Amino acid sequence: MAEKTIVITRFDPDKDQAPRKQEYKVPCEPDWKVLDAVNFIKDELDGSVSHRWSCRMAVCGSCGMMVNGQPKLTCKTSINDYGDRIDIEPLANFPVVRDLVVELDGFMHKFESVKPWIVRAKEKAADKAALHATKGTYTQSAEQLATFKQFSMCINCMLCYSACPVVANEPEFLGPAAIALGHRYNMDSRDEGKAERNAIFRGEGTVFSCSYANECSEVCPKNVDPAAAVNQAKFEAVIDWAKNLVLPRGGA
Repeated sequence: MAEKTIVITRFDPDKDQAPRKQEYKVPCEPDWKVLDAVNFIKDELDGSVSHRWSCRMAVCGSCGMMVNGQPKLTCKTSINDYGDRIDIEPLANFPVVRDLVVELDGFMHKFESVKPWIVRAKEKAADKAALHATKGTYTQSAEQLATFKQFSMCINCMLCYSACPVVANEPEFLGPAAIALGHRYNMDSRDEGKAERNAIFRGEGTVFSCSYANECSEVCPKNVDPAAAVNQAKFEAVIDWAKNLVLPRGGA
């Protein structure tokens, strides 16, 4: 067991004019993750500390925080990766609700704007012949799944938004995770909403705002590679635009 100084950024909008730092001496076990240290503070030292966490298995994405200035999934980050003093702050580029808890509404609105669901011109449930033939499912081969599977692994942890220099300067930027999600559905063989999403991608503050710093992919805990998705989405949006100039909608 080693004692470490955990410095947490505190902010209570009902009491504080600005964020402040508070230090805690924490006896850390060798196998602890950073989240374990924060939970120890909450449970044993100061119950007023506010933070989010849930699964502790790097699946839910809720425990993202800035650890020594870098966005990290704290349930996955070993306490032994750091020295005797660790600075923990709320994720950058988000409004702070309290302490380490950030506001998610803007982030979720960006997700919803890219239509993150299967779009069909005509649902099979309304097509009796197709319903009888396939029992209402949309079949897909393993090869078709493989084309977009990587981009479907996002856990909405928001680390990429904290790392993105464009989000830092342009808060309205759609952002890497939302674009990667929209691109994932554009690549899905079952989907028919590509034209709608590409129209969104060609709008202001979307794919062409990306400067390809690659910071989003560097911090992604699931190797989604949102930077690659953004640049592929740029190409597809331009190709779609060019086709519409040459061919009428629905043309061959």
